[in-house]
This record gives sequence, C-alpha cells and structure tokens, in this order.
Amino acid sequence: MRASLRILHTSDWHLGRALYGRKRYEEFEAFLSWLEATIRRERAEVLLVAGDVFDSTAPSNRAQALYYTFLCRVAGSCCRHVVLIGGNHDSPSFLDAPKELLRALRVHVVGAISGDPAEEVLLLRDEAGVPELLICAVPFLRDRDIRTVEAGESPDEKERKLAQGICDHYARVCSLAERRRKEARAETGEELPLVVMGHLFAAGGETVEGDGVRDLYVGSLSAVTSSIFPESTSYAALGHLHVPQRVDGSERFRYSGSPLPMGFGEAGREKSVCLVEFSGAAATVTLLPVPCFRRLERLRGGREEILSGVERLAAEKESIWLEVVLEGDGAVGDLREQLEEVTAGTGLEILRMKDGRMLERALEGLSEETLDDLDEEDVFGRCLESRRVPDEQRPELLRTYRETRASLDGEDSRAE
Repeated sequence: MRASLRILHTSDWHLGRALYGRKRYEEFEAFLSWLEATIRRERAEVLLVAGDVFDSTAPSNRAQALYYTFLCRVAGSCCRHVVLIGGNHDSPSFLDAPKELLRALRVHVVGAISGDPAEEVLLLRDEAGVPELLICAVPFLRDRDIRTVEAGESPDEKERKLAQGICDHYARVCSLAERRRKEARAETGEELPLVVMGHLFAAGGETVEGDGVRDLYVGSLSAVTSSIFPESTSYAALGHLHVPQRVDGSERFRYSGSPLPMGFGEAGREKSVCLVEFSGAAATVTLLPVPCFRRLERLRGGREEILSGVERLAAEKESIWLEVVLEGDGAVGDLREQLEEVTAGTGLEILRMKDGRMLERALEGLSEETLDDLDEEDVFGRCLESRRVPDEQRPELLRTYRETRASLDGEDSRAE
C-alpha cells in the first residue's frame, strides 16, 4: 500500500494588487514566505494554485520577482510538484511562456485551454517514477474558448450555452483522466487519487461585498454545480471566490479562498489554505489558518461612534488600514480633520472615508461625493439616474454592462 500523499491547495494570490492606491508587496512577500515554511513544516509533496496568481494581465516586475523567487525556493524543498492554472485576472500567454523552463523545476503550468484536452490532464510521479496523483488542471474558461456566438441570441440563451460549454469541457477532460487512471491502476495495482482543479463560479457560492471578485458568473445562469465533477473525484481544488468555503456542502470540493483580504468587506475574516492528505484515493482535509499580515478594519456609524472607534483603534498602536462609513443623521463638519489629528503618529491609517448617506443626497441633488467614493457600478448607476432610464430597463442594462466589463477583463494584453 502506498504511503499517504499530502498536498496544499491555495488560490487567488493576486500578486501586485493595491488597495485604494496602497501597494501591498510586503504582505504578498510575507504570505509567500509563510507558505514556503508551511510546505516544509507540513511535508507537503504537491502544491496546487487554482488561478489568479497575479492581479492583472501585465504584472509589475516586483510581482514577477515574488512569483519566480517563490517557485525557485519551493523547488528546493520537499515539494515534488507545483501545479498552477490561469485565472480570469491572469494573462494566459504570460503564464504559459516559461512553462517548458518551469517544468525543469517540476512546476506545471496550464494558463489556457488548447485544442487538446490531454494537455490539462497531468499524471504526477514520485521520486521513483511511480504514478502517485492524477490532476485535471482546467484553467479559467473564457467565453470565446467554449461558446460560438450566434446572431440574435438572447442573454439567457447566451448564459445557457456558456454554462453548457463549461460542463462539456470538464466532461472531456475528466473522461480522459478516468482512462489514464485505469492505465495507471494497471501499472501500480492501486487506485490513484483524482484531483480536479478549476477557476470558476459554483452555484450558491458565497461572496462578500468588497472582496474584489469580478461579477463574471455571479448570479447568472452560467454558474455551475458540483455535478460537473465525476463521482470518482477525490478532491476539487477551486479558485475564483475569495471566501474559503465548501461546494454544495462537500468536504472534498473546496475553494481555498484568497490568502489576503482583498477589500474591507473581508475585514476580520480568517483566511486559510487547504491541507489535503490522501490515503489511497480517500481525502482528509484540514484548514490551515493564514496569519494576518496587515489588519483591515471597517467602522460604521454616526459621527461620535466613528470618533470613538478611531480613538480605540489608534490606541492599539498596530498597523491598521481603516475604512470609515458615516451613517445616521448629523453634520460631517470637521470630522476628517479630527480623525487626522487622532491618527497622527499612530499605526492607524484611514484609506477611505465614505458617506453612507450619499445615495439619498444624490437623489436630492445634494451629494458631495467624488469618484474616490464610487466603484465602476456606482458610476454606471449614476449615469442611468441622470438619464432617467426607467427602472424596468435597468437590470438588463446592468447585466450587459457587466458582460462588457468581463469581456474587457478577459482580454490578454500580452497575447500576439
């Protein structure tokens, strides 16, 4: 009987991401150092990264340096294999460009799908060359990869075809993996664990306001269920949703979540990576908490509540980034100046002040908001308001707007 196999599942690093203009490279570096130490401490033999390695398709030199330095260090550890798939934020061509070189370090990269599903089926071997793990490494599936556009199709038809395209692609890759599994059983006499990796939105998945997840599949018919994974799947290692969670209540199908909070909506939430131990094809999952490398806080309330809360946080003398959301009645007055006096010389920094009453004031034509207070959808909503677009037309326009943004986000700026 083969000894147990230990893997670590993580995703959504978003290297290079900023928060309201503040760079976070120190946090990313601290996380990758922690992850390397965790691999050594837990004796993990395989590392899975389920997409969104970078935050943009054109990562900065510093973000790239963090990525390649980490991979080199892991190559010298007990970890025999690293498997990375592309996410919706990643440039497929950028990830794939050095894949042959990285393979020499036993780093397997699948940035995008090709015409051959066999390229997404990885048979990993141990140090003696004996098969030990089968992986379906399915990257983020872009609309143009899996769906044929037809003139006159409705939005619902488009989403139905997209969902069907996702299911069909997983079916092809997993079917091939099942055949490879039988071949490996004939070679080893044992059933290999089968892991399915994906970067997608599963129906019923949890998101949090401000967690940074782009609305590609959220709330649409193209969200898929766990039925796309074959019953023989030992574990599904998923990325895209930043909240750690199970899929359909299954212990074996999981989102590891992002290792850093991506926005103030995640303030106070515990982050984790998944340690998966296989005994034969059976998986046992343990969540390993990720340390908080920089604390985020959000304060809501009236003027006096905000002042009191800021004084309390400032007294902690800890490095904290804060979002302030003003609610209730009462004048703002010199609140910003008072908060600056309280936080001066402390580790507390207010990254954003938001007036939670500004929508009401906007409708009254009295808003003092700026673009810094709004996100993209807020601005789009203001445009609909200013042009008096009827309420019944707005949901369809918002969906079209989101599809357009998703299409732009999916463009690979490094492709030729």
